[in-house]
Amino acid sequence: MKYDSLVRENKIKPQKAEKGEIEELFVLAERDLKAAEFIMSQDWDWAFAIAYNSVLQASRAFMLSEGFRSRSEEAHKITFEFMRVALGKDYRDLIDYFDRGRVKRHKVIYQTTGSATETEVKQILDKAHQFIKTLKELCKI
Repeated sequence: MKYDSLVRENKIKPQKAEKGEIEELFVLAERDLKAAEFIMSQDWDWAFAIAYNSVLQASRAFMLSEGFRSRSEEAHKITFEFMRVALGKDYRDLIDYFDRGRVKRHKVIYQTTGSATETEVKQILDKAHQFIKTLKELCKI
């Protein structure tokens, strides 16, 4: 099974989910995309963080559709490890991009202001829209 190493390392655990639970995470992802677009004119840092969160929610939905959840410690990092395994080499660069976004999101929320640029926000929003669309199609939602 392709997720065996993540299970053995206790990074992910089996989790049964109803379709409605998965759909609700995609609703959250779409909400966050809209919020990021709205706040972009006011604060690039928060827009970046919210756009990142949209990707995280959609990735969590995909994990649940595959029957897993990440452990709570390092959940964001583990989510992207899972996505690399789940989606394979065709999506590696994109997942790596979002994982770097995880680090930037931490910085803009907990360390400094003015870290995100307008260009970065536009880029993550564009990539998030496409990624969420792809995950919804894979989940048949």
